[in-house]
Amino acid sequence: METRFVDQPTDLERLCQELAGSEFVTVDTEFVREQTYFPQLALIQIANDAVIACIDPLALEDLTPLKELFANPAVTKVFHAADQDMEILYLLFGELPHPLFDTQVAATVLGQGEQIGYAALVQEILGVELDKSHSRTDWLQRPLDPKQISYAEDDVRYLAQLYPQQLEALQRQNRSDWLEEDFAALTNPARYRPEPQTAWRRLKGSNKLRGVQLAILQQLCAWREELAIDKDKPRRWIAADHILTDIARLRPKEMKTLEKIRGIPEGLVQRNGQRLLQCVRDGEAMPKEQWPVLSRPKRLSSAEDALVDALSAIIKLCAEEYRITPATLAGRKALEALVRGERELAILNGWRRRHGGQQLLDFLAGSSQITVHQGRLSLRD
Repeated sequence: METRFVDQPTDLERLCQELAGSEFVTVDTEFVREQTYFPQLALIQIANDAVIACIDPLALEDLTPLKELFANPAVTKVFHAADQDMEILYLLFGELPHPLFDTQVAATVLGQGEQIGYAALVQEILGVELDKSHSRTDWLQRPLDPKQISYAEDDVRYLAQLYPQQLEALQRQNRSDWLEEDFAALTNPARYRPEPQTAWRRLKGSNKLRGVQLAILQQLCAWREELAIDKDKPRRWIAADHILTDIARLRPKEMKTLEKIRGIPEGLVQRNGQRLLQCVRDGEAMPKEQWPVLSRPKRLSSAEDALVDALSAIIKLCAEEYRITPATLAGRKALEALVRGERELAILNGWRRRHGGQQLLDFLAGSSQITVHQGRLSLRD
């Protein structure tokens, strides 16, 4: 395959014109975000079955030709574990590449592994062992040496070989339509927009708080998220998670009380002490009916736990039928939630519902039963 390093506008325009006639392009990005809130894009790799290109966004001010290629509905954009790449491209272009294919997602319905990494998938399907020695390299440094560029090229080189094989396997097994909902979710812009008001849900230690403490934590996390976005700094640089949970738990009313919280940095108090106290007041002033609620699943009874075991058996039967791992359909926590009465679950949407979720619902409704015939379990009406 021809390889190129693209750092000139005319070369980028020529490359994108060539790729516009392809049925698909494979895409990957290299980025750094250790010292920033937003990822710093350092390299874009793109390939089809004839050419591999590493595009240098640090040298190119205008990436419009690439934006137009990603928006071309005739060219499928192929990623592996697309989430982070899609976030970066959304921040860069204000829109998402489409149509999309994710080889990690496809691997789950082809029995190639759940959440399998790129190197492991290349090893399993193509028998190639990738060099991962540059996985921690600083991609913002220039110039990039030949080994770094070769490493980056491999991330799309073998993706261009995996995609046709997976596509053919999906068609052969009549599973081409299984992934429509999964790919649609990956191209939903809301997935990549920061939501300060829900940032508290990701905070380690939030499950130890109750009532108004959670309302205060919501205010504190929203403040931190907004400041991190504004300053483009990591959240932990603004305030550590445990500091926010301690403030929400102790509910300080005065600066001297805030200063006594164990481990709170002096600089944080000096710079933002009054704002932290205002977050406490705002949380306490919130009406009780508006307090955020943390889901705390009730403990299952012995009978309910046995029912989960039965549902797990059904999942294993369905997974065996389609030669996929049971966890691809649903894990035990999802089955426990189903027994508790929850219905906003992945197993009850898309292809998972058609090939496992509906069977669970039928069993719970009493319209099917588990039977044993010649030493094997089966599900019958």
